[in-house]
Amino acid sequence: MRANSDRREDTLNRGLCSPRMPVRWISALLLLQMSCCFRSANCGKVLVWPMEYSHWMNLKIILDELVQRGHEVTVLRPSASIFLDPEKSPGLKFETFSTTISNDDLENFFAKAVNMWTYELPRDTCLSYSPLLQNMFAEYSAYYQSLCKDTVSNKQLMAKLQKSKFDVLISDAIAPCGELIAELLHLPFLYSLRFTPGYTLEKYNGGFVLPPSYVPMILSGLGGQMTFLERVKNMICMLYFDFWFQTFDEKKWDQFYSETLGRPTTLAETVSKAEMWLIRSYWDLEFPHPTLPNADYVGGLHCKPAKPLPEEMEDFVQSSGEHGVVLFSLGSMVSNMTEEMANTIAWALAQIPQKVLWRFDGKKTANLGPNTRVYKWLPQNDLLGHPKTKAFITHGGANGVYEAIHHGVPMIGIPLFGEQHDNIAHMVAKGAAIALNIRTMSKSDLLNALETVIDNPSYKENVMWLSTIHHDQPMKPLDRAVFWIEFVMRHKGAKHLRPLAFNLTWYQYHSLDVIGFLLACVAAIATLTVKGCLLVYRFFVRKEKKKKNE
Repeated sequence: MRANSDRREDTLNRGLCSPRMPVRWISALLLLQMSCCFRSANCGKVLVWPMEYSHWMNLKIILDELVQRGHEVTVLRPSASIFLDPEKSPGLKFETFSTTISNDDLENFFAKAVNMWTYELPRDTCLSYSPLLQNMFAEYSAYYQSLCKDTVSNKQLMAKLQKSKFDVLISDAIAPCGELIAELLHLPFLYSLRFTPGYTLEKYNGGFVLPPSYVPMILSGLGGQMTFLERVKNMICMLYFDFWFQTFDEKKWDQFYSETLGRPTTLAETVSKAEMWLIRSYWDLEFPHPTLPNADYVGGLHCKPAKPLPEEMEDFVQSSGEHGVVLFSLGSMVSNMTEEMANTIAWALAQIPQKVLWRFDGKKTANLGPNTRVYKWLPQNDLLGHPKTKAFITHGGANGVYEAIHHGVPMIGIPLFGEQHDNIAHMVAKGAAIALNIRTMSKSDLLNALETVIDNPSYKENVMWLSTIHHDQPMKPLDRAVFWIEFVMRHKGAKHLRPLAFNLTWYQYHSLDVIGFLLACVAAIATLTVKGCLLVYRFFVRKEKKKKNE
C-alpha cells in the first residue's frame, strides 16, 4: 500500500516537474488547476492534524486529491513521525515541529501495542479486555497529549498558522488535538475516522444512533444477525465501553483543553463541534444502521484500478496456469512472526496447487514450498486486481479488505488487532471470507480454509456481489469526501446538518423529563379521580345515613 502511493507520487512528480515537459503544457496544466479552483472552493487552504500508519495512507489519498484540485494543503508533522515523510509527498506542505517524544518511543509503543493485542489480550468477552487494553490506551493518550502540548505551546508555530488564514482543518478523531487547534485558530473542522473503541466518540460526541440490539459494537468481534447470546455479549460490550473504558484520560484532557482555551470546557464538548464525520466504511462492509446528515460513509476511497505488475512478478503469476495465485499479507504494522507460526503457514501454503506471493519480512522458513515466493513488499492492490488471483490471506485491515472487495477477491482472515476481528466477522457473515485464530491456527486449519475458499464458488460469488455494491454508487467515495471538505470551506461550516440533540441534556435526549412529567400527570389524574370517587362515595353514604336516621 505504502509503496503503491509512493509510485503514484513519483509518477506525478515526473509528469509535472520534468524539465523535458514543454512550457505550453505546464501553462495548460496550471490553467486547468486554476479553473479547478474556481469550480470548487476558490483554492482553499487546508490544515491537517494526521495519524500514523494506515490512517495516514488513507487520509493522504484525500489530501492528494485536494492538491490536484488546486487547494493548498499543510500537514502538521511532529519530529517524532513514522509515516509522514515530506520527500514522498512533494505536493503537500509540512510544518515540522520538535517534540519531547522520539521516533523510537513512538515505534516501540506501537510495536508493543500490536504484540499485546495480537498475542496477550483475552478475547472471551469485552470485560476481559481490562486491564491490558485500558493500560495501552492510557499510554496512547499520554503520548498524544504530550504531542498536543508540544504543538499548542509552540508560539512560533501557532503564530505562523494564525497568519496563514486556513479555511478548514481535517483531523482523525482517534488522534486528539486537531479540534483544539481548530478552536485556537477559529476554524471549522472535519473528522476522517474508521472507529473509536465501542463507538463512544461517535455516539456521545457525534450523535450517532447505534442500537446494540442489531448493531454489533466495534471490538466485540461480532457481525451480522446476532443470536440471543451474541446480543447479550454485545450489550456487555456496550456497557463496558460506555461506563468503564476510557479511550482517552478525560480528566487530564479536559483540564488541558480548559487551560489552553482559557475557559472551562471538555474534550467531549470540543469534539462535538465537528462539522462533518467522514467514516471510512460503507454498506458493503458494514450492516445497515441509522445515519446522520453530517456523517458520510466513504469506505474504499483509496481503491483504484490495478496497474501492471513488475516483469519478474508477472512471469511468476503467469506460471501458475489455470490454478492461479494466492496473495498473503498481514499489513504494514506486522514485521515479526514466531518461527513456529511461520513454519505452520509455509507448510500449508506448500500443499496447494496455486502459486503464492507472501509478504514476509522474517527469517526464511524450512517448510517454504517451491510454489511460494517471499517478498518484503508487494503491490497489493495490483495483485488483487490481477485476473489470476484466487484468494487473499489478510489480517483484516480496513484498507486491505476494501481492496479485496473492490476487486472481488474472497478472503481468509487472520485478524490480529484493532477492528480487524470485526472486519473479518462482517466478511464471514456476508459469505466472503473464512476466519482463523492466529493463536490456535494449525496447518490443517489454514489448508482447509484455503481449499474451501478457492474451491467453493459461493465465496467468489458473494464477494463479487459486494464488489458490485461498492462500484455501484452515484458518486465515488473519494469525490464525496472532497465534496464535503470543499462544502465546509465554501460555507464556513455545516451547522445546518448538526443534530439538535447537541442542544439537549442527557435526560432531555432520552425524554426522561417528558416521561417524568407524563407520569406525574397520570399520577395526579389518578389521585384526583380516586379522591373524587371517595368524595362522591362519602357524600352518598352520608345521604343514605341521614335518610335512615329520619
